[in-house]
Amino acid sequence: MSQAAATSSQERPASDGAVARGSPPFVQRVKQQHPEQQVEVWFQDEARFGQQGTLTQVWAGKGSRPTAVKQTEYEWCYLFGAVNPMTGASSAMLAPTVNTDYMNEHLRFISEEVGPDHHAVLVLDQAGWHVAKALRVPENITLLPLPPYSPELNPIERLWAHLKSHYLSNRIFTDYDDLFAACRDAWNLLDESRLRSLTKTTWVTHEVQA
Repeated sequence: MSQAAATSSQERPASDGAVARGSPPFVQRVKQQHPEQQVEVWFQDEARFGQQGTLTQVWAGKGSRPTAVKQTEYEWCYLFGAVNPMTGASSAMLAPTVNTDYMNEHLRFISEEVGPDHHAVLVLDQAGWHVAKALRVPENITLLPLPPYSPELNPIERLWAHLKSHYLSNRIFTDYDDLFAACRDAWNLLDESRLRSLTKTTWVTHEVQA
């Protein structure tokens, strides 16, 4: 888990059955362009967690009327995450907002995790900071933008839902530092096995083994 150290500049998340029916030629082209590297598919996204809170189901005695806290303050923390669903390798970064500067930092962290002998096809949405002219994409990463308004094609959305429902719901965060620590600790509870399970994607298995 990394903490971003950049400045602000801009603002702008499953099922994979439809994708699994075809063999994406984009990944094959990247393999041909980088024959000396092992090509991997990663998924990237950001999620906002804050004092507005998330309410979920809770265990309670039959016939009882359980209560849960609901905070209404306005501190927020943004979690940048990227996962390789085949291996469970990941890279995450916490930041106070989302913009191109922070995205550049996250790409740098992902590049270091991928390593020089591998090349990542990074699947992500078309948020403004993902397509900005100032974006600096490392040499061992190729971006694969998803179609507009299609979060269901990005399995990392399931990861955000898991974090919210299991670790970051029904609770109070006193300030930004408390929220930051909670998000950091929640992410660090996810081991490679759980990350693979949450982001399992049929067409990635087909492509990597092809």
